[in-house]
Amino acid sequence: MLATTPVHGLRYVVMPTRSWLHRFRCCSSSLAPLSPSEFSGGNKTQKKLNDENNINGSNEKTAPYYPKRGQTVELVCESLGFKGKGICKVDGTGFVVMCDRALPGERFLGRITRRKGSYAEVTKIKTISPHKDLVEAPCEYASYCGGCKTQNLSYEAQLRAKEEQVHELIRHVGRFSDNNPGLEIVLKPIVACDIQFNYRNKMEFSFGPQRWLPIERLHEKEDGPKNFALGLHAPGFFDKVLNVDKCLLQSEPGNLVLAAVQDCWRDPELSLSPYNCHSHVGFLKHLMLRTGRNVETGSLELMVNFVTSSYKPELLKPLVDRISSIPQVVSIMNNVNSSVGNTSVGEKEYTLYGRDTITEVLRGLTFQISANSFFQTNTHQAEVLYKLIEESAGLKGDGSEVVLDLFCGTGTIGLTLARRAKHVYGYEVVPQAITDAHKNAQINGIENATFIQGDLNKIGEDFGNNFPKPDIVISDPNRPGMHMKLIKFLLKLKSPRIIYVSCNPATCARDLDYLCHGVEEKNLKGCYKLMSVQPVDMFPHTPHIECVCLLELA
Repeated sequence: MLATTPVHGLRYVVMPTRSWLHRFRCCSSSLAPLSPSEFSGGNKTQKKLNDENNINGSNEKTAPYYPKRGQTVELVCESLGFKGKGICKVDGTGFVVMCDRALPGERFLGRITRRKGSYAEVTKIKTISPHKDLVEAPCEYASYCGGCKTQNLSYEAQLRAKEEQVHELIRHVGRFSDNNPGLEIVLKPIVACDIQFNYRNKMEFSFGPQRWLPIERLHEKEDGPKNFALGLHAPGFFDKVLNVDKCLLQSEPGNLVLAAVQDCWRDPELSLSPYNCHSHVGFLKHLMLRTGRNVETGSLELMVNFVTSSYKPELLKPLVDRISSIPQVVSIMNNVNSSVGNTSVGEKEYTLYGRDTITEVLRGLTFQISANSFFQTNTHQAEVLYKLIEESAGLKGDGSEVVLDLFCGTGTIGLTLARRAKHVYGYEVVPQAITDAHKNAQINGIENATFIQGDLNKIGEDFGNNFPKPDIVISDPNRPGMHMKLIKFLLKLKSPRIIYVSCNPATCARDLDYLCHGVEEKNLKGCYKLMSVQPVDMFPHTPHIECVCLLELA
């Protein structure tokens, strides 16, 4: 079911329609790479994709084609799919392949690495003709780092690809057909990000015993401490680290800290060793940098967090002395993770310098951020995102409405709505996040918010007995989307309005389908109409997309 709503008063980038996209949608196309592992309840989604491929006809006649592993083929990239992979066709056939770092319009040679039923994956060998929106990537690591896959694609083209991806998923997986009146109004143009670099307020770098180098740079390999690495993981490898001296996505003070650490940590006199994830020997695991703002002055402030395998502050002292001289550094922490796992969260935490938290301001509220707190990674664009959520919620402002905030994290969304609501009830599985949510409510003097720790994937029939029927439900699940138990609960609850905030447009489309059209095999009837789907670019130069979707009870 569909309805129409006015466009929000924000800056949008309006994308021209692409005729090739509509032709391409008719073949075994852009939805092929969405494997069931991306979804909870993914079998139904995969079935839908197969049905689309079988039902939709095409005027283009293609002979059967089955490439073999190791075969070299000439390819043309037609669009970007999930996770930013290029959706390509073998030249002269209709066979679809996926290729990392292939961009729309690019013609290239690729080697088949594996077959997956109706499509295959390839590795790019050589570009024959470049893509049509080519720009020079400003980052020296752009060709190797997995963080910014589309830096050499113009920002307007990035937005176009993301918008098309969201709209196509809503049509195919969500089953909102072009035949539905008003669909073109429901599917909003993407909201661009005004800041395309230096927008990340959190970066995590890893230490490694050996630098990962691409084939053409293997001659630079050195022995001993000079070959130690501090940087980002090479794409697809948990044990290989690309050494990075500067990241264009993080703040400038963050790059000052990274440069200071890079300048001295390999000094043999300091006796600092990188952790080896195979032998489980070594001291330094991660360097985490978080950027906040001083509430009074608005100036940037930085938290530095060293994740180590043991607590040896004397080894870290030279680094602490060096980076504490940087004016923006107000906190230096040490998380100790003694397990063989290489996560950045330690079982113990120590303050080596300054405070144990930094602050950030969002929608007029102050939030304290600890070393392991969750907080929106792009503060500037989070302001835009949360404004959209507030507008979609449409609170009357008379303090009469109840808000249910599912997957509430540290309470940021719920607390921004609490000022106009009667009461906010938030649910989150992570205990530390609930603790932070209570703290954030207290800091801001908000007393009409209750935060409860619980797993929304394991709710029982009694879920909902501890709070009154909400007027508005906010659901902000992680990438797998909502569990069927929660879908069933929402369809039974029949709250007048749901705002679905998604970081994965594929599972978002699936859940919108369930809420609007029902789940036939579980005898569940949909009871909502889709009012708007608003894509938001939170992370330029990456494949990630955020969506704010409004549903109203039919």
